[in-house]
Amino acid sequence: MSRGWFRLFGIILIAAILFSGCAQPAEKPAEKAAPAPAEKPKETAAPAPTEVDIPLGVLVDLSGPLTTYGEDIKTTVTIASEKINEHFEKAGKPYRVKIYVEDTKVDPKIALDKVMALHSKGVKLIVGPMGSGEVKNVIEYVRSNKIIIASPSSTADPKYIGVTSPEEKKYVFRFVATDSFQTKAIAKLAQELGVKAVVITYIGNAWGKGLEEFGRAEFEKLGIEVRSSVEYPDPPPADFTPYIATVEEAVNDLLKSYSKDEVAVVTFGYEEVATMLAQVKSDSVLLSVKWIGCDGTAKSKKVVEDVPDKASKIMLYSTVSETRGGKAYEELSKVYAERTGGKTPISYGLNAYDAAWVLALSFAEVYDKLGKYDADAMAETIPEVAEKYSKGEYGVEPVSGEVKFDEYNDRVGSEYRIYAVKEGSWTEVGVWKYATNSIEWS
Repeated sequence: MSRGWFRLFGIILIAAILFSGCAQPAEKPAEKAAPAPAEKPKETAAPAPTEVDIPLGVLVDLSGPLTTYGEDIKTTVTIASEKINEHFEKAGKPYRVKIYVEDTKVDPKIALDKVMALHSKGVKLIVGPMGSGEVKNVIEYVRSNKIIIASPSSTADPKYIGVTSPEEKKYVFRFVATDSFQTKAIAKLAQELGVKAVVITYIGNAWGKGLEEFGRAEFEKLGIEVRSSVEYPDPPPADFTPYIATVEEAVNDLLKSYSKDEVAVVTFGYEEVATMLAQVKSDSVLLSVKWIGCDGTAKSKKVVEDVPDKASKIMLYSTVSETRGGKAYEELSKVYAERTGGKTPISYGLNAYDAAWVLALSFAEVYDKLGKYDADAMAETIPEVAEKYSKGEYGVEPVSGEVKFDEYNDRVGSEYRIYAVKEGSWTEVGVWKYATNSIEWS
């Protein structure tokens, strides 16, 4: 084929292609789809704060000589824990109190064992123990391990629990006034009852010895003769007859110089006073004179259940640090009565209730500030929180009156209620005021 034909074929091919392209109708450019509206981000609830447990140990006597008071404390702290958790929940706080109750029988050795067991479970805050002998036996361990304890009922002077400086008692708080206050009330009570001479019987532990020492001094200041002091062992004996005989001898000796109305037996012990009275013979001279007890005997259930007639005869006047907190006290009493068949809380229970609140609120303040628990920060914070709690700054108020501590972290007392057994029941008969050293009789 000649070169000319090649040229002609190429021209025809190109023309065909061009004609084909022009014959197709032009496509309408595709309209761009409008962008879909952006989805509104879904609102998600803020994650709930992780719950922070506040493990709170409760060391009480549930089967020994202070059972009446131990059961009282257990009930009030249980109520307190519920109220505290409601308070934190309403405030949007993650803290929740969980209580761990242990029975110590007011035995110092058992108390230490229980503190160690609670510590092994991570418990670093404890309401209790109750007795001064118990506090004395655990104080070294709690100091070494930085455990905060708040006793609602240990009243022995610091020296009787092995403390010589405030620093040694840094982690030990007592929500009750010491015996230096109580013995002033007891001596004034004896004076107003017309007593001029006494025989003291006391349990031989730190608490009992402290009461005997301070009591003797206060009686003598008011010109009341202390003929003798009779100590019995701790734990209390099952047979009190040897001690009863010694007290009888001393009372008979006093009756040579004083009338029966002018003589009293002063007992610094716990509910074992019921055992002692049960063993006093019905014709004993001891049932012809007044008896004066203390916070270890006040409102003892065992006394009015086991020896109501003898107790009524001697009246067993007993003092206990008890300042009531108005509306807060009334609200607690209502709940307490519902759970205990109409009973009312006792002073130690009131102190324990407030101790639980102060410990929990202090924990929250320290954790809010540091993001963790710190025992040293707690020790510094507790007195400040107690002051604010007393003023109602947290929206709650104390049930036992103002909570204020001295340099040894012991509560400063202001009032002591006086109870006596009348017709087989405990009756409030007066209140001693520290500010005026006077008794207002009911």
